[in-house]
Amino acid sequence: MTDPITLELYRHRFAGIAEEMGITLRRASYSPNIKERLDFSCALFNGRGQLVAQAAHIPVHLGAMPASVQAALDAFPVWAPGDIVLLNDPYAGGSHLPDITMISPVFMGDRGLVTGDGDSASQSPVTNPQSPTFFVASRAHHADVGGMSPGSLPLSTEIYQEGIIIPPVKLVEGGALNEGVLRLILRNVRTPDERRGDLAAQRAAHSVGERRLRELIDEHGAAEVIAYAGHLLDYSERLTRAAIRDWPKGDFSFEDRIEFVEHGRSTPVPIRVTARIAAESVTFDFTGTAPSIGGSLNAVESVTRSACYYVVRCLVGEVMGEIPVNTGCFAPVHIIAPEGCLVNARPPAAVAGGNVETSQRITDAVIGALAVAMPDRLPAAGQGTMNNVTMGGKTAADRPWAYYETIGGGMGASPAGDGLSGAHVHMSNTLNTPVEALEMAYPLRLTRYGLRRGSGGAGRHCGGEGIVREYELLVPTTVTMLSERREIPPWGLAGGDPGACGRNTLIHADGTEESLPSKFTRWFVPGERLRIETPGGGGWGDR
Repeated sequence: MTDPITLELYRHRFAGIAEEMGITLRRASYSPNIKERLDFSCALFNGRGQLVAQAAHIPVHLGAMPASVQAALDAFPVWAPGDIVLLNDPYAGGSHLPDITMISPVFMGDRGLVTGDGDSASQSPVTNPQSPTFFVASRAHHADVGGMSPGSLPLSTEIYQEGIIIPPVKLVEGGALNEGVLRLILRNVRTPDERRGDLAAQRAAHSVGERRLRELIDEHGAAEVIAYAGHLLDYSERLTRAAIRDWPKGDFSFEDRIEFVEHGRSTPVPIRVTARIAAESVTFDFTGTAPSIGGSLNAVESVTRSACYYVVRCLVGEVMGEIPVNTGCFAPVHIIAPEGCLVNARPPAAVAGGNVETSQRITDAVIGALAVAMPDRLPAAGQGTMNNVTMGGKTAADRPWAYYETIGGGMGASPAGDGLSGAHVHMSNTLNTPVEALEMAYPLRLTRYGLRRGSGGAGRHCGGEGIVREYELLVPTTVTMLSERREIPPWGLAGGDPGACGRNTLIHADGTEESLPSKFTRWFVPGERLRIETPGGGGWGDR
């Protein structure tokens, strides 16, 4: 018998452990990208690799973190206390190469001899005392993992150009650090000291997660803790199915496009999706989406899953309240993505931008399809891009540096009101790097930072405003930009106007301005500035 009060307590206990892991990772990290922007996620998994709880971190990791854990389980059927597996391979559970995932087992010994209660989400065989009872995992975006350009989000045409590829490998085995693996990784990046520090911060977060899980077992007993981990999965699945039962039934389709830049020319590439809503499940069918392209905007299937899961979770939460995030939420959601298409790329396709840019467009397309079914519940398109900026080179003291950040913009308006301004929309959920932290850590100066007035789409409810962010380079610097919605604006809904497209501008030392495309790599000299004007959100409703 599941006690509802105890269930709610365990929901917060598990989530609290993941949150504490995240706090540890943030405080112990070296890079501003993790410490200031919070570009990471932490989660708990049961012994079968099913997500039990994830802290409220990065939505694009919803589908990708479970894929990473499964890849680690496939690679290593046998685990020992003190093991830590590391990976970033997008074709083996990753998303893109800068996202390095770390996975650790948590053993409970003979205290873990229990069985599941037979429900669909929690059913499991008897736990072997030599097998992990739980896993803890973290995924952090490392500001450089090698590749063609500083920051490791290059204008690549195959994955080998994007940085070091790490298949599932034991960084720590039985508590002993594999120095050879660590040296191999650090030799292939531009900023090894920063990478070493951030990897150590992830290990510290895992120590906290493991300790808190063992304390929970010691206080409440293995049988109760493991049982309620299963009950939470069943609970989330029941709530999700109950919410979907109230959705209109049928097939609802939508198409959106990304901007593929090649040889200085931009070509729109379609992402098509049909939302097939059945009795208490939904299938997102991407048949008709363009094939993979010769650039970095291809997405692996786990990224596509993340975008679909995110939209469903937002809709379900609107009705059911805050549902525990776990594998149960995702059980009623099915994905059809033909192999080799833009949203289910195959190796050696480049994928650096798929995780950050195409994930946003998949989200827009899925929202658009569901808006056909439920126009009174869905928002207009948000900015639809993360405005990825990567920079790097040598400091005046001849030390290598690499920097990465995303920039917020306008959120789409909804039936409930205006969209937020200057926000990280949908799949990002990070922060901007504070000006003080950026200028202290890097040879940069922020000369302008504020809202982009008038960029939100008009309507009964107006879209949120974008951001203007202007960097001055103080040393010779390679700058790479991956952005979207520079030519195809964020769409309005229910008669609302589209939001304004974004703009990238080079300001020369003499003050003259040069328009730059949505995706570029360029050498900047001291005194030159890069101004980024991010898109506004679409408006909702007739004025």
